[in-house]
Amino acid sequence: MQRIRLTNTVFEGLNNVYVLEGPANGDRGEELVLVDAGVALPDVREQLAAGLADFGHEIADVDRVLLTHWHADHAGLAGAIQAESGATVHVHEADAPLVAGDEASVEEERRLQQEKFREWGIPEQTRAELVDFLTDHADLSGEPCDVTPFAGGDEFAVGGRTLEAVHLPGHAAGLSAFHDPAADEAFVGDVILPKYTPNVGGADIRVDDPLGRYVRSLLDLIDLDPGTAWPGHRDRIDDPAGRAATILRHHVERTENVVDALADLGPSTPWEVSAALFGDLHGIHVLHGPGEAYAHLDHLAGAGVVERDGTRYTLVDADPAVSALFPDPGIDRVVEWTGE
Repeated sequence: MQRIRLTNTVFEGLNNVYVLEGPANGDRGEELVLVDAGVALPDVREQLAAGLADFGHEIADVDRVLLTHWHADHAGLAGAIQAESGATVHVHEADAPLVAGDEASVEEERRLQQEKFREWGIPEQTRAELVDFLTDHADLSGEPCDVTPFAGGDEFAVGGRTLEAVHLPGHAAGLSAFHDPAADEAFVGDVILPKYTPNVGGADIRVDDPLGRYVRSLLDLIDLDPGTAWPGHRDRIDDPAGRAATILRHHVERTENVVDALADLGPSTPWEVSAALFGDLHGIHVLHGPGEAYAHLDHLAGAGVVERDGTRYTLVDADPAVSALFPDPGIDRVVEWTGE
């Protein structure tokens, strides 16, 4: 396995594309498989081509692309790769319509965004600026492509190894890891990251109960317990279960911060709570900040700690046992990081 590092100045930064090569099934000889594809920018495509050249390949040699999820920084170049090489593009069935560019699915996602932006209490002018930002960066998703959907539990024979797709939604509806039990490693996309915590709530507005669903995915990754995780951004994670447990505890602390913010502010929108948590927001974070606040408020509402009235949430339990609203990860290891 080889890794190609790609720049990404719009989103989290430093995307990874993983290169797997080896014997193919049947009589097809050797094959070249990528895990994720990078964002659709000319300079990033050049970086991908240069990285493949370092390993003796070119984009036209790619046989398959395994996508961890639909976000532009992971799937954006999949269509261009397919157009040049004829590669098969695999993505979880929940994300397949967006990667394929299905017009009805894309329009529904945009409609849901507008609905959520109002529900989160984002001011009208800021909403308009956010929509402009998303529209201006729509090309980062690249060309639509023909996709081959998969489901959790499906297996891929790749270069003499078997990768199992493990569905771990939360950050995205179709987010999946590719687990190789024999090598004791997994390609995890944005399930866990070594520096930041993956956004929940804003990153994919299609996900119901985003924080609760993400917490369950963290527990599933802890149960899987691979020795090594290869994330979608930055560097290898050597204790994935410990990192997942750290992120889970981080969300307990963030929920406590949301309770404190409501106690100080009184009835508030997710936008107002996000300002208390994160301060001024710019670019993609205008989406991610209130989305993250909403995910925690929604979790508290489900537990009866807060009540929602229109766009505002009111604290009804002045002293909740927040830790009791989350499962115990079952391990004591803590993997620290720098950043949010």
